[in-house]
Amino acid sequence: MLDRRFVADNVDLVAANCRDRGSAADVSRFAELDRLRRQLQADVDRLNQEAGQVSRSIGKAADAAARDALKAEGRRLREEAAALDTRLQALVAEGDEILRAIPNLTHPAAPRGGESDAVEIRRGSTPLREFGFAPRDHVALGANLGLFDFEAGARVAGHGFYFLTGAGVFLELALQKYALDLLVAAGFTPMTTPDLARDTILEGTGFMPRGPETQIYSITDSDLSLVATAEITLGGAMHERIFDPAELPLLLAGTSHCFRTEAGAHGRATRGLYRVHQFTKVEMFAFTLPEQSEEIHGKLLDLECRLFDGLGIPYRVIDTASGDLGGPAYRKFDLEAWMPGRGTAGEWGEVTSTSNCTDYQSRRLAIRYRPTGGKGTAFVHTLNGTAVAISRAIIAILENHQQADGSVTVPAPLVPWVGTDRLLPRAT
Repeated sequence: MLDRRFVADNVDLVAANCRDRGSAADVSRFAELDRLRRQLQADVDRLNQEAGQVSRSIGKAADAAARDALKAEGRRLREEAAALDTRLQALVAEGDEILRAIPNLTHPAAPRGGESDAVEIRRGSTPLREFGFAPRDHVALGANLGLFDFEAGARVAGHGFYFLTGAGVFLELALQKYALDLLVAAGFTPMTTPDLARDTILEGTGFMPRGPETQIYSITDSDLSLVATAEITLGGAMHERIFDPAELPLLLAGTSHCFRTEAGAHGRATRGLYRVHQFTKVEMFAFTLPEQSEEIHGKLLDLECRLFDGLGIPYRVIDTASGDLGGPAYRKFDLEAWMPGRGTAGEWGEVTSTSNCTDYQSRRLAIRYRPTGGKGTAFVHTLNGTAVAISRAIIAILENHQQADGSVTVPAPLVPWVGTDRLLPRAT
């Protein structure tokens, strides 16, 4: 979240940013509540101070009557302070609810507007392929190659779940190993993370674990939810941590399952693996000094590009417009891979994203550092980026590397783990 005093002192700026982000947060109401909060806090502090002075004077009273009068005055002051404090806490709760709904500020260079206002800033090294045949989509290719079973997934868990089978299993493992090898060489520490997190950790990273609009699976009669991304667990792992500046940047690579309800999802994008309820992902997460975060954001984007260039996948890099940013993001870049089997003539589909969240998450999670030569602590910056979301990477590989006979060539970096350089159709 943003700094409370910053919001109160910059109402017009924050309100304009909310409009750019499509947020309905009532910034003016927050500012009024914060003014009242400061006034009430001063009154509570004054009354408590007066009560303390009265309490200290009781022993110096001349007689019992004077002592009783002082005691009565002390009770009156304490009761008045308690009543004001009750009002104060109600104001704080209302203000905090608004503050948590206010999105991060937006990078000055990020495009303003909605989804259609996103700006393509570059393309990958692999050009769009010209097929000499009508390309199939990944669902048809996967069925022919025996890579996944949607019917079994539906029988076991419902629509949106699936089994990977045969070479599909090794393709998933190969993508994880490929991504982790590249990230470890780039200075990341690999981790596997829990599939569950406390709701406070989800809220700290900017996710809404409960309520009618949530995309999160929550566990009944507990404060736990299934994680939608390792961003949640990697950020939460440093909850209330205070870093030494020499420890930063800290780069983590987390492998986890991801669970999403995809409530309201419909249409062609839900076909096959593109929008599913469970998938495996390798996530990048960085804790940095404030002056390091923009450079690290560029590094995360470059790593995503290297991963998909190495897989021979055509993609474009999108600078996401303000109205399409999640609440914590200051700026976000997406990689959209070309998926030739999608739609009637192929379409771009998001495969990764990377966001600079500045100190928005660290304020909620109380993650700080001690400035060198300074006093007190300051909040770190946090960044996240998808190295590889397995299900969507499989779509891009199958559709871009398919051959006329229904086989699929395996990208060179994955061959050692898949065990073959070509996936062949099953014998009929």
